[in-house]
Amino acid sequence: MSDAKAGRSGPTTSTYALIPKPANLQCMDLQEYLRTRTPETLEKLYNYPTICLAVYRELPEIARQFVIRILFVEQPVPQAVVASWGSQHYAKYVVLSIPKQSIKTNIFLFREQAASASCLTELNVWRVTAIPGGLSAWELCSTFKKNLKIALLGGGKPWSMSHTLEKDSKPRDIAFLDTYAMARWRCVLHYMVGTGSSNKTQDSEGISPDAVRILLHANLMKRDERDGITITRQGFQFLLLDTQSQVWHFMLQYLDTCEERGLSLPDCLSMLFQLSFSTLGRDYSSEGMSAKMLTFLQHLREFGLVFQRKRKEGRFYPTRLALNITNKHATVPAIINEEDKVQESGYIVVETNYRVYAYTDSPLQVAVLGLFTELLYRFPNLVVGVLTRDSVRQALRGGITAEQIVSYLEQYAHPNMKLTESAIKSKSPLPPTVVDQIKLWELERNRFTYTEGVVYNQFLSQADFVTLRDYAQSINVLVHMNERTRTMVVTKNGHDDVKRFWKRYSKGGG
Repeated sequence: MSDAKAGRSGPTTSTYALIPKPANLQCMDLQEYLRTRTPETLEKLYNYPTICLAVYRELPEIARQFVIRILFVEQPVPQAVVASWGSQHYAKYVVLSIPKQSIKTNIFLFREQAASASCLTELNVWRVTAIPGGLSAWELCSTFKKNLKIALLGGGKPWSMSHTLEKDSKPRDIAFLDTYAMARWRCVLHYMVGTGSSNKTQDSEGISPDAVRILLHANLMKRDERDGITITRQGFQFLLLDTQSQVWHFMLQYLDTCEERGLSLPDCLSMLFQLSFSTLGRDYSSEGMSAKMLTFLQHLREFGLVFQRKRKEGRFYPTRLALNITNKHATVPAIINEEDKVQESGYIVVETNYRVYAYTDSPLQVAVLGLFTELLYRFPNLVVGVLTRDSVRQALRGGITAEQIVSYLEQYAHPNMKLTESAIKSKSPLPPTVVDQIKLWELERNRFTYTEGVVYNQFLSQADFVTLRDYAQSINVLVHMNERTRTMVVTKNGHDDVKRFWKRYSKGGG
């Protein structure tokens, strides 16, 4: 609390902060992640050729053309020259203002060129510089330029992982690596939905404490005094992502905490990209790695990104989860098994009596349904549950929203449900009564509307209270008032205006 008094004795003001609403899951790609780093951190990252190559590969097509055309030019290139590289057929101009520069340069570029130029600037790949004659020019960051050349042409220090090994006496094929990777990754997903916290599945070793810390740090799970560690709203959204997006988001959260473990962010990110450039099914040596990178390798092993028979063995196999981890248009196909095929085609039937039928034998899919349904029967390839007030409210208490529940049921609805007459009319495969009831159960818990504001009380006279109340009401910032106790609440944004009015009023003697 803070007291604010101006002129003669005035009302006491108390600021009350609003309880923050639960945020949605923010999934960043590589470019968005790098934009959150400081220029100093980017400069350190660009000392690694693998990181420079990964950044280059993820740039927009026109941005890659810009970089490759000026990579071997040893002097700044005028911006007018770069602008002339665009096709005149798509002549739609926009004004581009380069941020964070001492010289603000406005140049006319094509729409795609403008976006590419802005992207390169934000990632600190190039910068604006002046050339003789007062013209503005583009110049690649020297560190990025040097190490991208190394990545493309060779040279520099050898990578920490290499495949100069004797032939493996017990080689692992791609099918084995795919099975191993998904078994390890599903340990994380099973733990999130409450099926793997204590029991270990027959094809896995269970989840490590390190993975649990990452889930808590990412707010995918939270500690609850009554229920222990439970899934959050963001965690439920995380389960709806595809596997590649899940792994990338999880590794970003790991990188945020790697320095707390004594690991270097540039070293870990470089190692991760080395794995993404590796060949599936080939074994690599870990003999050249430092002790810290060996620790990082073991963490990747726990998450299913690499396979290693024994911790001390100097040989490991990257799995499909690590390959092209940042590439949205990966050339290596994703792991697709029978469970994924069933999920893609839809396996859930919802009836008007709130019964839910799931044609699946996947423990993970059953566990996700169990988050918001009461499971009744389980058969070899069928699970029957029912949506009840208690089961839905339990999910709501955990941070899952009614919209997420409806979205999940719609996303994985059986194809036959989409052919019903009601589905065609309402454009939703779910019965309207079920959708409405789920949202009504949520409204039962959302009976209050929270508004952040400032309380004014302890007025010395009724006239002062009425004057300030009327002014706040006239500018539409009054939230609540009680004339008997001489108390009023104004919005936080309107507090400064009300405070200034009170100072003028009190100095004028009322």
